[in-house]
Amino acid sequence: MQRRNFLSLSALAALAAIVPSANAENFRKTRPTVWTASTIDDAIMAMYGSTEAIQDGVTVTTPDTATNSGSVPVNIQSDIDAKSVAVFQDANPESAVAAWTIHKNSIINYDFNIKLRSDGTPIKITAIVEGKDGKLYSGSKVLQVAIGTCDG
Repeated sequence: MQRRNFLSLSALAALAAIVPSANAENFRKTRPTVWTASTIDDAIMAMYGSTEAIQDGVTVTTPDTATNSGSVPVNIQSDIDAKSVAVFQDANPESAVAAWTIHKNSIINYDFNIKLRSDGTPIKITAIVEGKDGKLYSGSKVLQVAIGTCDG
């Protein structure tokens, strides 16, 4: 009986490891120019083939002034029925930050930290949600990063 339980659990574990990777797109492989684009618009164009986005339905939350450029907290939220989410910024040499494939019943509410290069000018963070309806939706937030506070 123990052998049968072991084999059943092994099969379930193998299936669990295979299923998510079969559905997720590796954007670094399928869209490599996204990760070398130096502007937000160039990166969005490389990712989605268009920069035309509806300025609604996506919320980007950051502090108004980040005190540590080495770890700036960002939250992305949306209720849009989506295929993917991508985040971009205009402070670092490469604009793309991250991209996710969205699965059925997923909730778009992501918290993460990013490192931003700062020269004192305002920094724009933009999130694009690709809806299952084929439209792009965007939200942005402009923030300041205190100069000389990089702990990262």
